[in-house]
Amino acid sequence: MSPATITAVSPVITEKGAALGEALNAYIRQEHLPETYYNIVREHLLPLADWIASRKQEKSLVIGINGAQGSGKSTIAGILSIILRESGYRVAVLSIDDLYLTHLERQKLSESVHPLFKTRGVPGTHDVDLGIETINRLKSWKGEVAIPRFDKGIDDRLPVDQWTYCRAPVDFILFEGWCVSTPPQTQDELVEPMNSLEAQEDKDGVWRRAVNDLLSKQYQKLFDMIDHLIFLQPPGFDCVVKWRSAQERRTFIDRQNDGMNTQQLIRFIQHYERLTRHSMEHLPELADVLLEIDHAQRVVCSTYRYGR
Repeated sequence: MSPATITAVSPVITEKGAALGEALNAYIRQEHLPETYYNIVREHLLPLADWIASRKQEKSLVIGINGAQGSGKSTIAGILSIILRESGYRVAVLSIDDLYLTHLERQKLSESVHPLFKTRGVPGTHDVDLGIETINRLKSWKGEVAIPRFDKGIDDRLPVDQWTYCRAPVDFILFEGWCVSTPPQTQDELVEPMNSLEAQEDKDGVWRRAVNDLLSKQYQKLFDMIDHLIFLQPPGFDCVVKWRSAQERRTFIDRQNDGMNTQQLIRFIQHYERLTRHSMEHLPELADVLLEIDHAQRVVCSTYRYGR
């Protein structure tokens, strides 16, 4: 697909086919995406960017993107940001992963509340106030805003001087993450362990109840800032281990170590399993846009609750 064939899908997206095509080509090469990804861009992501652009208001809009680990939500956020920026919109991308507490903060949390909080991921391991502050600044600040960055390779937040910067205010904030807009569970749903991790390391349910309590209170303040939600629906939870394994290899490809082995990765993903399954069950009903993903991480169907 030549760059010139990437063109507008409606009057909302400005006709900048060649420039847009070149930017998308560069990103697809950078992310080592297959040539077939152009079909996903043409059939699903250009129309989705058009849908987002059509909702432009005077105020900044926060677009939530939820998807299981390794489902491709960061890639989709990256593609959408390129399309929107090339069409003249000001866009910021924020990942909930970049809001993780520092390694030391999680260590203290594991000692004061529960040992499982040492592992990044679940509600309770993010700096929610930092997320709220960052979004508010992107919406109202006039000038450069620092966007936090977390390095999974060292399992720690990067120093402030290594954060990225974005000129505010922006038109759209693409806020992506595996638990973005996930609703809390009921107390009855917390009783039975979800997997061997919970059965062996959270026998009394202290950890999962603490996670759910934080999700129902502190995190909802952050998620209430979202104006529209996009949900990536996988074919099943069994895909997550495969997808996350591939993600782990990409993360550590330029580093001296190989990251987590298979058993470590399975244990790691079990921290996420409960709320990932919960999201898969409930978010299709709550999302404004549903993107169905197949086993190869390809978008195969787009459903718009309010039309395009």
